[in-house]
Amino acid sequence: MTAYLALLGFIALMVGTPGPANLVAMLSGVTQGVRGCAGFITGLIVGKIGLNLFIGFGFGVVLAADPVLQTAFTYASATYMIWLAVRSWPRSVNPAKQRHHSPAKKFQFRDGVIVHPLNPKAWGMAVMAWGYFAPALGDFSLQLPIVILSFALCQLVFHSLWCAVGAYLGKSFADNQRLAKSMIMLTILVVLAALFYTPPAWWHIEPVFLACATRRLSTRQWC
Repeated sequence: MTAYLALLGFIALMVGTPGPANLVAMLSGVTQGVRGCAGFITGLIVGKIGLNLFIGFGFGVVLAADPVLQTAFTYASATYMIWLAVRSWPRSVNPAKQRHHSPAKKFQFRDGVIVHPLNPKAWGMAVMAWGYFAPALGDFSLQLPIVILSFALCQLVFHSLWCAVGAYLGKSFADNQRLAKSMIMLTILVVLAALFYTPPAWWHIEPVFLACATRRLSTRQWC
């Protein structure tokens, strides 16, 4: 139980704190409301499940060992998140005539499913969950469902909360367009900050991760 609580606490801390995915979920709430977030949040969860399966079975060793791929993923992630934000820039509508506007593009399942596989923070937290917390859970047959379900639960709760906050703000501000534009600019700034100030720890944990991943690939047992 202690090992599971440690894992859950780590995941909750990582998933719940501000980041590009949560800010986009919040922006989705501003522009689409709580119900409109459902598809995007489902995509975020499914994308993270795929990422955990990839890392859990040891294939993430390729990315962890290649600085060029790490850099490519970092810039691809930033480009995609900025594109998502800019794409939702509201059309020019007279606020006096229309309190709520329709964004140029809505956030959908297919948008969310790509976010975490391209997100260095998501890779970093998944690698640390598998490398530092999962081994204490026991056999790999227990680790896999526990890690995946723990991430999915925390994502459902925290992404939904960020979306709900966005929806509340969208209803509270008379000028919904200005709020949406401010959220878009904030998201872009956070993405750029993450791009240039990504903590080295997200990637440079090869001694733990590579050993576990290599053993998983060769013996089908985690460390």
